[in-house]
Amino acid sequence: MNDKVLLQNIFCEMLRTRMVEEEIAVRYSEQKMRCPTHLSVGQEAVSAVVGAFLEKTDLAVSSHRAHAHYLAKGGSLNALIAELHGRQTGCTHGRGGSMNLSDRSVGFVASTAIVANTIPIGVGLAFAQQLKKTNKRVVIFLGDAAVEEGVFYESLNFAVLRKLPVIFICENNLYSVNSPFHLRQPADRKIYNMVQGIGARTESFDGNDVLSMYARVREIFQSFREGEHPWFLEFATYRYKVHCGPQDDFDYNARPKEEVDYWHSRDPLFMAQKAFLSASIIDEKQIESWRASIQAEIDQAFDVAISSEFPSLADCQKDKYAQSDVEWLQKMLSEQQEEVFLGQ
Repeated sequence: MNDKVLLQNIFCEMLRTRMVEEEIAVRYSEQKMRCPTHLSVGQEAVSAVVGAFLEKTDLAVSSHRAHAHYLAKGGSLNALIAELHGRQTGCTHGRGGSMNLSDRSVGFVASTAIVANTIPIGVGLAFAQQLKKTNKRVVIFLGDAAVEEGVFYESLNFAVLRKLPVIFICENNLYSVNSPFHLRQPADRKIYNMVQGIGARTESFDGNDVLSMYARVREIFQSFREGEHPWFLEFATYRYKVHCGPQDDFDYNARPKEEVDYWHSRDPLFMAQKAFLSASIIDEKQIESWRASIQAEIDQAFDVAISSEFPSLADCQKDKYAQSDVEWLQKMLSEQQEEVFLGQ
């Protein structure tokens, strides 16, 4: 696939992700999506660029802010929207919600609500591929706050030690909930430099500028597939919404106005559209056509979700580690009650 087509696909994926999450934000107040929802509006360039170089056989894990990663890996939009509505047709059959997404058919293994929790899972998946001698590669999506968890260092150390086929994608959006980066980590220390000191190959990018990172990310993924790993890529970016929920995060003086204005002036979708139009990579008619088709896809996904059934109680008890755990618990409680009675 040539560069022009790849860049068109990247732009379309960015636009699709933005439109999907904006629709989720608009409809969230209808009270039909009854799960916490973490949106990544403003960060679409990272997932779109990385997703362009992932193969279907690659495996991916993510965190609580996973919609964009799930979609970029090829996850079903219908299944995502149904999952947000808690329906049986959701990607985890309505049992996981926004923060627990999975689509094994496209290699999106799992996302989780616990910060840094999928990092060791991703490293474990990479270790498994190495032991099996497969050609599968693993990508771990994480935020800047995840590097403040001990398990990140343990996992990274093991990945470096074993030279595992894993690439860490760190989206540094400067905030952990409402705590800015400079209150959590030393101002003169860069995450990717710190990780380099542990032994991984690293690089940093302007995560809002597609053209500035596209060619180098492509080169890195090529070297990654040729056996140079692990890699850690840090992308500077910014989210517009509150940590959790559909509201904009600018109405409560939680962030400096100058900072907000700066990042709005560097909106990744706006920057890509301007640059791509200027370079004749896309044209206005294509954008209009993509918008129409994406909106139709989104509307259909919401219609399908709302018309789908909720999981039954029996459905909710499927795929447990032990199908008889309820019976076991009842037996244990009964035995405890008997012991108490005999003891008296």
